[in-house]
Amino acid sequence: MAAKTPEDLYATFLRQSLFVITTRPARAPGMQEVLPAHLDYQVSLERAGHLFGAGPIFEDGGTTPTAGMIIVRAEDEEAARKLADADPFHEAGLRHYTIHRWLLNEGGMTFTVRYSDQSAVVR
Repeated sequence: MAAKTPEDLYATFLRQSLFVITTRPARAPGMQEVLPAHLDYQVSLERAGHLFGAGPIFEDGGTTPTAGMIIVRAEDEEAARKLADADPFHEAGLRHYTIHRWLLNEGGMTFTVRYSDQSAVVR
């Protein structure tokens, strides 16, 4: 039996394009006042189906975030940029961002839904 080539393996991968928006700084004067609007915006992206995941980034084992990461579903980079530009932190000039296209190939999620107590766990 011949060994699989990378092309053989790639053919079965998900190969879904997502966009990773990395924001900095994570903390700055004025951010606490805008934080509720930012969080509301994130939830609106989630409910609209644009938000794959988001949260703070910590470096070197620290406990204070140094950046943020937002992963969105968008048709292309221009659409992802429009989503990023509309973030209240970016509109207010409190954060700047970079966008990278990310090709999701491998990985997985596990969902547990318990009917008895109406709980859910994602791993």
